[in-house]
Amino acid sequence: MESMKEGFNVIEEIKVPSSFEHLSKIEGLIDRSCATASVSEDNYGNVLIAVTEAFNNAVVHGNKNDDSKTVNLQVGHTDEELCFVLQDEGTGFDYENVADPTAPENIEKENGRGIYLMRHLADLVEFENEGREVSIFFKKND
Repeated sequence: MESMKEGFNVIEEIKVPSSFEHLSKIEGLIDRSCATASVSEDNYGNVLIAVTEAFNNAVVHGNKNDDSKTVNLQVGHTDEELCFVLQDEGTGFDYENVADPTAPENIEKENGRGIYLMRHLADLVEFENEGREVSIFFKKND
């Protein structure tokens, strides 16, 4: 996996098979990381939703529910921020042209809200490696 973003100290890293059976491991890592980094209670919910959504996207869209592939999650922090980096083994996607789920023609679609949610709950979302890697940044406190 790529190294953690410059300036961030790694708290923990986990690699799990691409299956929702491992969501509890991801949630546990989020809980431990938020506690270690002293993330405010107000920000914890945003972290939990955005990072689990990124994991869901990696499993379903990245790795196509293939549990022989893995999702790698690395978390790091600075004095001010927390950063989660998730990487899947998929083919990537065009993250520059994602449909707006709030547009009238997309309102009733079942898919397409994950990236929207991530971008609205996090302070910054960056995609790299053709979309196979996402870095999600959060301020520890408002």
